[in-house]
Amino acid sequence: MAKFIESEPNSHNTITVGTEITGDIVSNGDMRLDGVLNGNLTAKGKLVVGESGKVNGAIICKNSDIYGIVEGKLDVSELLALKATAQIIGDIETNRLAIEPGCKFTGTCKMTDEYSQSGRPDETEA
Repeated sequence: MAKFIESEPNSHNTITVGTEITGDIVSNGDMRLDGVLNGNLTAKGKLVVGESGKVNGAIICKNSDIYGIVEGKLDVSELLALKATAQIIGDIETNRLAIEPGCKFTGTCKMTDEYSQSGRPDETEA
C-alpha cells in the first residue's frame, strides 16, 4: 500500500540557477530560489530569493530574505529582510521589515502586529 508522507517542517527545497518554473509552488518547509519562478510561491517556513533569483508572482511565507528580484505581492507573517541587491516591485504586508541601503522598492508597505492562522491580519482585533 502506498503511504503519503508529508514533508518535515524543517525540510529545505532549492531551485538552482538556470532553472525556470512556470506555475505555483507550495512548500511545507524552507525554500531557496536562485532560478526564475513565473507563478505564486507559498512556503510555511523561510524563503530565500538569491541574487540570481526572480519571482514574477505573489509570495506568502513565514520569514524571507530577498537578495534578487520580486515582481508581485509579498505577504510575510513574521520578518521580511530586503538585502542591498534586492529589487521589489509590488506591495508588502509583514509584521517586521528590515531594509538594507541599496535595496530598490516600488510599492506600498503595510505592517501589522498580529496575524491570524491564515497569515492574514486578524481584523477582529481593534
